[in-house]
Amino acid sequence: MGKQSLLHLLCGVCLLAVLSVSLVNAENPYRFYTWTVTYGTSSPLGVPQRVILINGQFPGPQLDVVTNDNLVINLFNKLDVPFLLTWNGIKQRKNSWQDGVLGTNCPIPPGSNYTYNIQPKDQIGSFTYFPSTGFHKAAGGYGAINVNQRPGIAVPYAPPAGDFTLLVGDWYKVDHKTLQSSMDSGNSLIPPHGVLINGKTQATFNGDQGKTYKFRISNVGLGLTLNFRIQSHTMKLVEVEGSHVMQNTYDSLDVHVGQSVTVLVTLNQAPKDYYIVASTRFTTRKLSASGILHYSNSKTSVSGPLPAEPTYQLHGSMLQARTYRWNLTSNAARPNPQGSFHYGTIKTTKTIVLSNSATKINGKQRYAVNGVSYVNPETPLKLADHFNIAGVFSMNSLKTNPTTGAATLATSVVPTSLHDFIEFVFQNNENTMQSWHLDGSSFWVVGFGSGQWAPAKRNTYNLADAVARHTTQVYPNSWTAILVSLDNQGMWNMRSAIWERQYLGQQFYLRVWTAEKSLANEYNIPSNALLCGKAVGRKP
Repeated sequence: MGKQSLLHLLCGVCLLAVLSVSLVNAENPYRFYTWTVTYGTSSPLGVPQRVILINGQFPGPQLDVVTNDNLVINLFNKLDVPFLLTWNGIKQRKNSWQDGVLGTNCPIPPGSNYTYNIQPKDQIGSFTYFPSTGFHKAAGGYGAINVNQRPGIAVPYAPPAGDFTLLVGDWYKVDHKTLQSSMDSGNSLIPPHGVLINGKTQATFNGDQGKTYKFRISNVGLGLTLNFRIQSHTMKLVEVEGSHVMQNTYDSLDVHVGQSVTVLVTLNQAPKDYYIVASTRFTTRKLSASGILHYSNSKTSVSGPLPAEPTYQLHGSMLQARTYRWNLTSNAARPNPQGSFHYGTIKTTKTIVLSNSATKINGKQRYAVNGVSYVNPETPLKLADHFNIAGVFSMNSLKTNPTTGAATLATSVVPTSLHDFIEFVFQNNENTMQSWHLDGSSFWVVGFGSGQWAPAKRNTYNLADAVARHTTQVYPNSWTAILVSLDNQGMWNMRSAIWERQYLGQQFYLRVWTAEKSLANEYNIPSNALLCGKAVGRKP
């Protein structure tokens, strides 16, 4: 081959490479954000109190993005204490370095900043972010992440006339530092004082008669299940935490802590204003926030009592949960049917049964998993694992079945292998509602049941069209079973979504590991990684 031909060939290869990079960048655009976290004063329940603002907003800025967008968020911490945000439901493929919890990241020091690089890879749906440090979540700092489909990817419903985001949750009048100090002293968390919708006790949503609107509902509260309903209107459920579901219609929906659902509502009633209600469930003292659905041609204000919550209680709520089914005929974030992964035919690698408990350790209130109450170390587990720093965490303290005896304190990590397919059973022997969340992966919620789980309960599992999601409830004195494919290498947090329980020890980490070192499995440590604890002085 002559020099001129070789030169043409090399130029052609270079051109193809440039075009390939351009196509990749065009397909996965970058979105840049600068967020500043500060304290501010607000009166969501009529009493001035300190809240956490992001860019002066409470709740924080809403992220409206598209599947596979690269989100570059430069976060400046102007608080007086270290701070982190976590991305609730965003899977962070191969990148637990960006998970934003104390097991993977050093907190951002006061007066400093950190740049997150996150990507909702192959995801469509409604998600949230919130503070993971201390008890900051009780002061705000949360917001919505709405991930829309790329062009050419169909969703199983017509485009709505509007898209509303509702961040609902219980709220306290007491300062978050006072709440944290009380728990640090050994006390249980006091009951909340109210419920908020988008940081207020009342919000208005406007629409035109005859049109259909999308409502994204997320429970961003600290501890209580909420029931959501709209006076005289039904709700068609279309998406649950990134999964399109069978479009059943409901008069009301139970949304547990940490969960997100998306519904379609058609304004098919007489032109007037209607109540929107989020109220606490399974509590003696009822708390609620009421919004308004305002028809644009309405001349009549809302009046009368709020629409009543469902008369059914725990059993009815469990029956409702069983009606949630994956839509196997719709596309996911990629143009292939969601049901192409037949989870029900895969043999499980192991079964792990997890029992939560309330306990006292050294005279202080703690919460435990299989008798172990988690303690955050000064060195994030991910950094300790990366730098081979011994003595930071234990991989044998948490047993894979419930234990008897007194609860202990430990920094517990459960060892697993990349591509394990695990059956987790959450056994709740307490009289309180539980909510469990797993970072880094979605899981199939295959079964709910009362009493004690036993292997024979597998005969009741939904092995065909269970919903893939990241948070599940566990009813009092009941069990919930999930199946999860651990195809995301890293150190991932499994925790109670009820923040008092998470803060006081009801959590642990999964180490999803393989001996193979490959960027196909996990990204390298970021060059801007913050180092703390025993990792100080090392090079990322």
